[in-house]
Amino acid sequence: MKLAVFDFDSTLMDGETIDELAKAYGVFKEVQDITKNAMEGKKDFYFSLKERVRLLNGMKESLAIKVCENLPLVNGAKDIIKELKNRGYKVVCFSGGFKLATAHFREILELDADFSNTLCVNDGILSGEVGGEMMFGDSKGKMLLTLQRLLGINIDDTMVVGDGANDLSMFRYASKRVAFCAKEVLKKEANIIIDTKDLREIIKFI
Repeated sequence: MKLAVFDFDSTLMDGETIDELAKAYGVFKEVQDITKNAMEGKKDFYFSLKERVRLLNGMKESLAIKVCENLPLVNGAKDIIKELKNRGYKVVCFSGGFKLATAHFREILELDADFSNTLCVNDGILSGEVGGEMMFGDSKGKMLLTLQRLLGINIDDTMVVGDGANDLSMFRYASKRVAFCAKEVLKKEANIIIDTKDLREIIKFI
């Protein structure tokens, strides 16, 4: 058995979930600036996440669900996951984004599991608060180590794919470290760099 872990936003999905939610709620500019700094490693991920979600306070949950279930996938997303599973990989998604999106696309992409964060809701309205499994800059690395121990998989049989600074913590636990259309901060630590927005490019390296 082998393990492949994909980031969701700007890796499996073409864009950032929180930016799409912000567009729908009319706070895109404020959220976009924070997202950019967080993904480039210029702002602490935890505080940037809390700050961005706070701007969604008052958004209807029904609108958030509609946005999250209609996000565009990156070219080749279904193909690369099918190929990896055919080769004996467990394929998992780690996201600093939200369960409303990752749980939906877990089914569509036939992922083995998804780990992400939950937007808090009160009477059908987003409260502007968030909690979950991927809140911190090092959350992905810690969860990857947990999965490896649970499944009995070592570094040599692990591949991770991401695009931003909060994916860095995964890289230390994987032999194949894929920077996919990534920020420079991640490319520096990768040993596979793909700048074409097509996940099928990964097949060349497995």
